[in-house]
Amino acid sequence: MRFRPTQEQRALTAAVRELLARHLPGEALRTAADAHVRAGAGAAPRLDRALWKALGDAGFFALRLPEADGGVGLGLSEAVLVFEEAGRALVPGPLVATHLAAGAVPGAATGDTVVAAVDGTLVEWLDAADVVRGDTSGATPLTSVDPLTPLHAVPGPGAPEPDPVAVLLTAAEQLGTAARVGELAVQHARTREQFGQPIGAFQAVKHLCADMLVRTETARAAVYAAAVTADRADIAAARLLADEAAVRGARDCLQIHGGMGFTWEADVHLHLKRAWVRARRSGGGTDGEEALAADLVA
Repeated sequence: MRFRPTQEQRALTAAVRELLARHLPGEALRTAADAHVRAGAGAAPRLDRALWKALGDAGFFALRLPEADGGVGLGLSEAVLVFEEAGRALVPGPLVATHLAAGAVPGAATGDTVVAAVDGTLVEWLDAADVVRGDTSGATPLTSVDPLTPLHAVPGPGAPEPDPVAVLLTAAEQLGTAARVGELAVQHARTREQFGQPIGAFQAVKHLCADMLVRTETARAAVYAAAVTADRADIAAARLLADEAAVRGARDCLQIHGGMGFTWEADVHLHLKRAWVRARRSGGGTDGEEALAADLVA
């Protein structure tokens, strides 16, 4: 099987990256996060409806819908590539929930309707959603570590079986963050100087950057392969690897940046906070480990 993206898939990736760079530059992201923090804990971040509609017009949410139903007619492999770019750009909003609702919820495919969904005991962007899938009775707001991902806790008897596609798309978002923080770490290591030379010349920094690359490429191979096989065990393994690559990569990137990484002029801390939140979604952590264990026993 071939896991390397085709020329058409690379063109799709480039187009999505260009679209997100145009509609969501880094400065806008940091400004939105800073504005939310200044507004106080009780204020919810605002969802950018213009960006949401632009994603809908570009076919982001309708990517896997058949052309006969008004969709783009592509597959899970293309969806993974697109969500990787969304993770790289830290696009705020319930992307996975709205993508999965395309074709089932009117307006979701075109970006006219924002769809949130209960994920285990949590729901993201509850107040900003037009439609919420799942029972949110008794939902209470939580203080989210990520200033651009509002969270609500939902009481319930227990988490349902995770949707494999949702698990894989979350892994793709984590892969995007892992790749981006690796780039940020290398850029900073090349330009930041101490003792008259770039810090990238020091062995400890070299090792951090090398470890980030290894984790990212290992996760990339697993995520791309799972998109082809669509096997539950492959998806579980890909998610575990992608969560680790994103969280540990962002932490290592923050260490390379030092104190600057915690400031609003840097994106590093935003990637770390988003990676923490994504890792709490269904299918990661214990869920993924249990899925792999069940597959081994079977």
